[in-house]
Amino acid sequence: MAFLKLTEQNVQGKTVLIRADMNVPFKDGAISDDTRIRASLASIQYCLDNGAAVIVMSHLGRPTEGEFHPEDDVAPVAAHLGKLLGKEVKVLNDWRENKPALKAGEIAMLQNVRINKGEKKNDLELGKAYAALCDVFVNDAFGTAHRAQASTEAVAQAAPVACAGVLMAGELDALGKALKEPARPLAAIVAGSKVSTKLTILESLADKVDQLIVGGGIANTFLLAAGKPIGKSLAEHDLVEESKKIMEKMAAKGGVVPLPTDVVVAKAFAADAEATVKNIDDVAEDDMILDIGPQSAASLAEALKKAGTVVWNGPVGVFEFDQFAGGTEVLAKAIADSSAFSIAGGGDTLAAIAKFGITDQISYISTGGGAFLEFLEGKELPAVAVLEKRA
Repeated sequence: MAFLKLTEQNVQGKTVLIRADMNVPFKDGAISDDTRIRASLASIQYCLDNGAAVIVMSHLGRPTEGEFHPEDDVAPVAAHLGKLLGKEVKVLNDWRENKPALKAGEIAMLQNVRINKGEKKNDLELGKAYAALCDVFVNDAFGTAHRAQASTEAVAQAAPVACAGVLMAGELDALGKALKEPARPLAAIVAGSKVSTKLTILESLADKVDQLIVGGGIANTFLLAAGKPIGKSLAEHDLVEESKKIMEKMAAKGGVVPLPTDVVVAKAFAADAEATVKNIDDVAEDDMILDIGPQSAASLAEALKKAGTVVWNGPVGVFEFDQFAGGTEVLAKAIADSSAFSIAGGGDTLAAIAKFGITDQISYISTGGGAFLEFLEGKELPAVAVLEKRA
């Protein structure tokens, strides 16, 4: 992927417009998690340190275009950003009528971009209005890269220069390294409750990977396809044929979809359910498979230790309940101990990584949920495609 990077630009004396993802959660009127704001600091600081004036724009929540309600106001985000930077960050409400004139080292924030009419429809005129504010446009919002919107795509077409911010460039470099030119063997873990939501990812990865490890409800559907008993476990009977095709596709190229030989079952899905380890052939009609067994976990861990690249999306068991967390923990530790380049993404995966304390041992943790999944599917990300075009 060829695109311009912010860190290669001379921004001295220029006005830089940064599209960040500061869509943070609120609880009782206060920001409850500022991870996204902190993740955006590197690009902002680079511009300020190198003599630029900075305008930040982001979406917040899901407002109705053309309407402004108090809960849509980015003022608390701007105040928090100001605190982190030790600077005042003004919110610009009337930026279209009064073009802001900022001095080098100053920073301001546009009001919530999703309030602007035409934002979601990728309106070219709105894109031009954003672009008119700056000398350099920076997209640093990987989490929205799979959407073509005025603040991510149209603005990049119209701006004098369009480049990737520190966060975006890091994300694209890591994903490119994992999927475009991976060190082999390439192993992917795709887990979750449903095959249907990840079918295109499974099909796309089956073309690329040497080992496709499935977990959760997805693994149950594959076990069904392999003729194994799964009791009353969560599975999609209508996708058994699709699962067979994916296993055949992997086998035809000498790859493998390793299915569990032992599993952890319970009679109910509950925090206090009693866990029992069983051979896969001994699963009873009233059993629910809630994790992979220790034998299967150990064998997959061995394979992961030998991998050159690991892509991880989804825990392999119900890790929120400790008695069904063993499989995910063993795999997590194996990835952490491996010399492989590892990239992980998706909310549940990040929660599992935090639970087992291996955050620092994963090579790259992706910040973009939907964008990460669409990249895995091999789809073109509009906000990235326009940066490549402008390079």
